[in-house]
Amino acid sequence: MKKLILLIGWLLVCFFWSPFVEADGSLQDRIDQTPEGGTLKLEATTYEGNLVIRKAIHLKGAGSDQTVIKGDGIGNVITIEAPGVHLENMSVQSSSFNRNSSEEYAAIKIRSNQNIVEEIQITDSYHGVYLSQAHDNVVRRVTVTGRGSGEIAGQGNGIMVYYSNRNQIQENRISNTRDGIFFDYSNDNEVSGNDISQTRYGLHYMYSDQNRLTKNKFHSNIGGAAIMHSRHSVLEENEFSLNQGSRAFGVMLQSCDDTQVVRNQFFQNGRGMFIDQSQRSHIEDNMIFHNQIGIELWASSMEQVFVGNRFVRNTSPVITIGGGKSNNHWSENRKGNYWGQDFPVVDLDQNGIGDSPLVYESTLNKLIEKNELVYLFLNSPAIHIYETLGKFLNQQEVMVEDAYPLLDNNQKLSYSWVWAIVALGVGGLWYRSKRRKRT
Repeated sequence: MKKLILLIGWLLVCFFWSPFVEADGSLQDRIDQTPEGGTLKLEATTYEGNLVIRKAIHLKGAGSDQTVIKGDGIGNVITIEAPGVHLENMSVQSSSFNRNSSEEYAAIKIRSNQNIVEEIQITDSYHGVYLSQAHDNVVRRVTVTGRGSGEIAGQGNGIMVYYSNRNQIQENRISNTRDGIFFDYSNDNEVSGNDISQTRYGLHYMYSDQNRLTKNKFHSNIGGAAIMHSRHSVLEENEFSLNQGSRAFGVMLQSCDDTQVVRNQFFQNGRGMFIDQSQRSHIEDNMIFHNQIGIELWASSMEQVFVGNRFVRNTSPVITIGGGKSNNHWSENRKGNYWGQDFPVVDLDQNGIGDSPLVYESTLNKLIEKNELVYLFLNSPAIHIYETLGKFLNQQEVMVEDAYPLLDNNQKLSYSWVWAIVALGVGGLWYRSKRRKRT
């Protein structure tokens, strides 16, 4: 009996005091054996992918340049099916590129809610991160690098958001994919602090409402942001630059209603903004400079309000196309826009508002309607000659009529000479009248 008691005591000591030994097997086995809410730390090595996570765990790598999850090229590399998963600090690569399947493959496919995916490096995958009917997730500091050259449909998007709401897409870097971030039937998402380049469209909204786009950089794409068939979008404090080509733009609003475009920078784009079939956009306090066309506005767009925007050194600040009155407004509450020193405005009372409306006329709209290749030659001397002839022959049309054009401090100083001339003229008249009285 004594021996039995000692044996039981020894077994209990071994059970409670022996060090934990991780289960042998594949990474999928280890994931399956990790308890709900537990953390599985990965080593600085390469693991076989095509993983499925079905419980809320924290899968933590040793670093995005050390821990690699590599797929077999015939499926998703990591699929998250449970809510509450936290995935971080690893490299994910080699999803399927098969386009003959109903499945759109990705490095990371998220099918659930309230997950966090961060500090991930993604390469050699069709889509980078794909959210499918997944809500309230966070995707941040993920770097997605596509293949770049080749057939544009041969790869997917950096981040794909499909029927997914209230997600936060933050501080990601995406390059050389088809589109940087694509939203399809997805509402109330926030996109902030991302850097997207060398894509078709840096950001692409389709049928997606009430999304916020703030403090992002879209550069060297064909189009910075294409907002299409969407309502109540907010674009604030973003940078759209170096989007060049005959069809290039910083922002395109196509069939969009009630869009807010506030305090953004548009520079060195083919077109800063392209607006077509859109209603009630409010475009305020943006910096629009060194673009070929600052804003291209089609007559199908109604009730746009432009106020407080600065137009500086664009080849053409505004081109309106399609003819007819479109009921757009270039001022609001007695506040118009800044047009720079290329468009002199007289402000004799020095209140910062021009004494008469600014009217800008052009003939370029007729050329552009006939042939889009005109965009390639907007900086050509021939275009300037065409504009001059149009003015001489009285063939120009009104592009903008700003009832309350604004002047900045530099312009106010430049008009001090007007007061000097007025003062000299008044002084001269007074002096002549005094001499006549004496004689």
